[in-house]
Amino acid sequence: MQLRYNYRVYPDAPQRRALAKAFGCARVVWNDCLRDRKEAHAAGLPYVKSAELSRLRITQAKRTEERAWLADVSAVVLQQSLRDLDAAYKNFFDSVKGKWQSRKVGPPRYKSKKDTRQSIRLNTNAFSLQGNGTVYVAKVGDLKVKWSRRLPAAPTSLTVTKDSCGRYFLSFVVDTEPEVLPEAEVEAGIDLGLSAFAVLSDGRKIDSPRFLRRAERKLRCLQRELSRKAKGSKNRAKARIKVARQHARVADRRRDWHHKASTQIIRENQAVYVEDLAVSGLGRTRLAKSVHDAGWSSFVGMLEYKAAKHGRTFAKVDRAFPSSQICSACGFRDGPKPLHVREWTCGECGTVHDRDHNAACNVLLEGHRIVAAGRAETPNACGVPVRRAHVPAQRGEAGSRRKGQPTRAGIPSL
Repeated sequence: MQLRYNYRVYPDAPQRRALAKAFGCARVVWNDCLRDRKEAHAAGLPYVKSAELSRLRITQAKRTEERAWLADVSAVVLQQSLRDLDAAYKNFFDSVKGKWQSRKVGPPRYKSKKDTRQSIRLNTNAFSLQGNGTVYVAKVGDLKVKWSRRLPAAPTSLTVTKDSCGRYFLSFVVDTEPEVLPEAEVEAGIDLGLSAFAVLSDGRKIDSPRFLRRAERKLRCLQRELSRKAKGSKNRAKARIKVARQHARVADRRRDWHHKASTQIIRENQAVYVEDLAVSGLGRTRLAKSVHDAGWSSFVGMLEYKAAKHGRTFAKVDRAFPSSQICSACGFRDGPKPLHVREWTCGECGTVHDRDHNAACNVLLEGHRIVAAGRAETPNACGVPVRRAHVPAQRGEAGSRRKGQPTRAGIPSL
């Protein structure tokens, strides 16, 4: 399986200028190739192949006077930008044909130098890990990296990213083997909510940290200062960075908390079942800010890939399943209830239920049924994985240090 490991990097002034040039050249190649394909489609011409675009927009463009500066960056950066465009088109075509399982994917769009996130992608020909703890990037130099953890193996690709508040990150994709944990005796059904972030089927409640709500006062002050600055001024740019840093701080705290909570749940339970919530729909209601502050999708994604990594069973219960309407004791369906009803009594057996705990128990029971029907990834009786889906590399920092893993692949000691 593939995991992505993120590290903070601190380039000096010349390296920042070289990275800015690499970001710009990759963006220009993307836009030029995208424009050629759109113009060919509008004119009724065949789809322009990648080889033709590489010859016109990279090889021959370097020899022209108006695009001669493309030679100042690594050719790998330009070729990877074209490959990323091909991947974007493939996802769009697969979505149109119905091969894409999730929501529909739109066609590629032009990139702007004013985008809050700039990035380049490199393969092993354009970067290397140095013995002194730095990472060499072609035509940029040796970048100073803050190694927060060791890489379990040699990386296969590298993405250099600059975020909205001016921070730089290196993101390594590493191919690793699953680190199967010892079997646990318990399983968990999870009901996600707003008053409590999660309620487990064993009765435990995980309080919602509400990082955005706690930072609203500071954000309000910084946003007010930003609105008072003249557009296009340097003071406005400084104020914008302050707002972006505060938002990044909130996102970092939420991501760190999600990682810790999901890791604990996966380590303690042999199987985890979660309700598949319609987060995009809830994000358009009056609860939108609280829904986005909770970050349910990110948390469920962490549970899914960590379950695959550690040999646990994970399944999603359909969002149409009436987990809040069924009595977990006798199975009687008591009908829908408004949100302000947090406790209710079953009209059949008389059991008094906490709404969230009852829903978590029903999610656990439904998860058992899904696994028994063979529609979830789980090891069979012989220990052989059944329908183990491919797990893509996550965008956030993933995984933990493997016990007993020696320091190889040129990774410097911390």
